[in-house]
Amino acid sequence: MPETTGVLVDAYDTLLLDLDGVVYLGKHAVPGAPEALVKARDQGVRLAFVTNNASRTPGAIAQHLSHLGIPAAPQDVVTSAQAAARLVAEHVPGGSAVLVVGGMGLRMALREHGLRPVTTALDAPAAVVQGIADNLSYGLLCEGALAVRQGAWFVAANGDTTMPTGRGEQPGNGSMSRVIATATGVEPVVAGKPEPPLHRESMIRTRAERPLIVGDRLDTDIEGATRAGVDSLLVLTGVATPLDVLTAAPHHRPTHIAADLSGLHVPVVPVRRGSGGWTCGGWTAAWQDGELVLSGEGDPVEGLRAACAAAWEAAGDGQADEDAVKAALAALGR
Repeated sequence: MPETTGVLVDAYDTLLLDLDGVVYLGKHAVPGAPEALVKARDQGVRLAFVTNNASRTPGAIAQHLSHLGIPAAPQDVVTSAQAAARLVAEHVPGGSAVLVVGGMGLRMALREHGLRPVTTALDAPAAVVQGIADNLSYGLLCEGALAVRQGAWFVAANGDTTMPTGRGEQPGNGSMSRVIATATGVEPVVAGKPEPPLHRESMIRTRAERPLIVGDRLDTDIEGATRAGVDSLLVLTGVATPLDVLTAAPHHRPTHIAADLSGLHVPVVPVRRGSGGWTCGGWTAAWQDGELVLSGEGDPVEGLRAACAAAWEAAGDGQADEDAVKAALAALGR
């Protein structure tokens, strides 16, 4: 974990923010998120809301954000539907029929690229694009499977197996796309995080020079940042837990960790290697006799950062064992 000084947000010109589990949970804002984002924007940082959820249009998402107290315009929103539509447009002739197994977000994105959304395999679509939608039906899944069997190129807007909501984690598009994949034996090309197309879409739309990817999932947000070679911030308001971070593989290890988005605006306490182990704030972490030992007091996130440095050093290119880090989690009150 690299050493950073000063306030975290000052090192970046653009925040590429995940939405579900970071900015909001369902219809409600994550506590403190609107205030933290308004403050960042007032300081001249560009906000881009980058979501794997392809069900809603950028306009609908921007309206939701504004309702939560985060002024946003449709051009501030980048979706996996837009990334999928660009991907399809680069692979099929202009004006082609594309069967949409999903919602309005996908249909609008395809139209913006000059493609023709359809709902039946009888239209001989050149591609099938699937994204999550509340009203996704068995009949539409059947049409998608028929079209893929007929040779249509199969694209999934994202591969998230779950998505966080105010009621807990629910099945995501990655789970739903298994229906067509299992029925046809054809794996979809994935446009969303952590695959490159959505990050490329974000960079095209924002022209960011020093982006920070902010998310709550290691397997999408953080892995996507690692693949793109840019810094990442993991917030602990969504899917990932301290145990997940401590036992993360190298490509799932975030550059920064914060309890929530307010962490953008506090001085970053450095993590340093000393003779007794890794220190951060009032905490010290070291690997002793096959177990991660954490001692000290203060901000639990600083303790987690010290513990991660020690665990990741010991694990190298592998992953720390869950049982070996449980004592450190207990010290954090987890």
